[in-house]
Amino acid sequence: MASSSSFVSPLDELRVTRTTPPPFAAELVHTLSVHSQYVLHGNIRDDYVVADDLTDGRRRYRALGLEELLWDPLRRAGYNSLLRYDAVGGFSVVRSGDEDGMNTLLQRNTRKVPGRSDEPDTEQMAKVLESFVQGWAGERPGPRRDDPRYEDYQQPLPAALIVDYASRIPTQVNQLSDDERTFFLRCLKMAQEAQPFVRPKTGRALFNPVIWLADGERDLPAWLVTSGVRVRSIGVPVPDLGQRRRMAKLLAERAGVSETVPGLDVGPLVDRGVREDPTAEETERFARAATGLTLRAMRESMRLARASKIPFDRMEQAVRIYELGVSRNPWTGGAVADSIRDGEAAIGERVRGQEKAVTQTLDVLKRAALGLSGAQASAASVHRPRGVLFFAGPTGTGKTELAKAVATTLFGSEDSCLRFDMSEFSAPHSADRLVGAPPGYVGYEAGGELTRAVREDPFRVVLFDEIDKADRGVLDKFLQVLEDGRLTDGQGVTTYFSECVLIFTSNLGVHGPPGPDGRPLPSPAGNDWSTGPLPATPEERAAFEQDILDNVRHHFEHTLQRPELLNRLGGNVVVFQYIGETTAQEIFQGQLDNIIGHMERQAGLRLEVLAGARKVLADVCTENLRNGGRGIGMKLETHLINPLARGVFDLGTLAEGTTVTVSKVTIHEDGGVELDLHASADGAVPPQRATAP
Repeated sequence: MASSSSFVSPLDELRVTRTTPPPFAAELVHTLSVHSQYVLHGNIRDDYVVADDLTDGRRRYRALGLEELLWDPLRRAGYNSLLRYDAVGGFSVVRSGDEDGMNTLLQRNTRKVPGRSDEPDTEQMAKVLESFVQGWAGERPGPRRDDPRYEDYQQPLPAALIVDYASRIPTQVNQLSDDERTFFLRCLKMAQEAQPFVRPKTGRALFNPVIWLADGERDLPAWLVTSGVRVRSIGVPVPDLGQRRRMAKLLAERAGVSETVPGLDVGPLVDRGVREDPTAEETERFARAATGLTLRAMRESMRLARASKIPFDRMEQAVRIYELGVSRNPWTGGAVADSIRDGEAAIGERVRGQEKAVTQTLDVLKRAALGLSGAQASAASVHRPRGVLFFAGPTGTGKTELAKAVATTLFGSEDSCLRFDMSEFSAPHSADRLVGAPPGYVGYEAGGELTRAVREDPFRVVLFDEIDKADRGVLDKFLQVLEDGRLTDGQGVTTYFSECVLIFTSNLGVHGPPGPDGRPLPSPAGNDWSTGPLPATPEERAAFEQDILDNVRHHFEHTLQRPELLNRLGGNVVVFQYIGETTAQEIFQGQLDNIIGHMERQAGLRLEVLAGARKVLADVCTENLRNGGRGIGMKLETHLINPLARGVFDLGTLAEGTTVTVSKVTIHEDGGVELDLHASADGAVPPQRATAP
């Protein structure tokens, strides 16, 4: 794999006192004394940001390719060479203190010229690997036995080997040919029998590691990865918001440079006569727009922007044109805490009328950002989720919306909210979809939807909507996640949820516990919130909240017979109230504004709803608050959007920029709706009048 050139700031003349690599690279280097082989999988063809602490106390960031990223800490650990193998180019030397000598050794070892396409077959490759893990001890050509240098040449050479495109070595990983099975078995045997040897400079006993680069965790035989402790699987995650911010800043530094830089090559200035000076806000927008992109894709997006003459302040557009497609830890880097502070007010604006629920949710997020979740326990599991929330309450009150707002606040995008509709997991054995089917069953090779997604990106919000509809087998899996913070799938691969926020939603508490006939019983206080008057006074709202909590507890303890699951949730049950009249008016106005905005963006028409028509719509949309904001939206669709669409079509072809005015709304007894519409193009044509039946 070709190494990417690094991006270096103007601080090169200062000495580096310490370099902090991404966590996956640090994990590899720090465990070289116990593992002889590694499988790096996931985002393996990206740029990776490292932090250099300089002699003057400042910190510099650089972006490196994988080979360059690994070579620096390997060299400092006492390794002399970094080699590479792929099935097309064969063996080659990436870095070495004695490149000519290593090339000669490889040529002698393979009986072929390194780097040629007539690479060794699996039999010869296995022999090379066997020599490599022993450091070619006793195999190196050197002086005669009576020469004082003879013993030096008998010592093993410290080297690391990257096996690139490892996913392409087996034809079918679940149906290996005899040669492929023999080859991987020899590799497993090498891993188990390999011996570390002492590095003279550091005194550490380290292996000569074989580093397999695979696209997915299951692209190599599962028994190779899981059969012994000598082989370690390390996921390479996609960049988090903090890393994207650093890359965006590095690219912003190049935005003001007129010449093309060969290693970085983002192209010349958009306008050669004007040097760009991106602001912090523009850099932040670029970083957030790149959610889901690799750092290399961010660089390519900037190259695309230059080629398309898009300035840096519009990089979001370049990212969209590029077509958008994680030990690093945004929780400990301060990014999440800053995001919570910045987004606290925005969440309250987004989820209206639920001040107490929003406050409770933010309390959970704040303690998660500080690492205080479960801190009261004497032996709290380090793998437990960062935060756990259970949203209970009526439909349409903002439970799902708050979950999306949490994902946006924590990780920069709603895409970080992984949603599972638990009504799809109500059948027996549906838990297999989440964690993967057992061996021998259909879908075994694919793994689980939940475990696979969390391994690909462990920093996310996982939303389990309508949890009361899930099968009991699914609930047992949740119990394991809440207690141990991990799940092991059918292939023996463990997924950790220690960096996730888990949110469960349900409206089961609105109704009382089911009676003998299956119909809900009244609440303990004798209130029937599902059909009677909605709680209005503070006392009624407090009683409603207590009824919700009592009904939720009854459901878990008696209906599901899973009281331990509720105990794991602890005090994280957040009750949502029915929305009030004031909140309903605010939601109505917000949804009406959304319609007006969509009309202008999508159809190019300006929509104006006069005060009289607006009041009629507001009254009909907010007359029944039992369905919350969702009910208001349904009413608006029936009483405005549908007749408006018919009426605009009846007006004929309207020029872009035409103002469509709704002057009157008439609602008939049979439910029919009439709108009085007027269309005018800034006085260019006389007003037209149309009625939408």
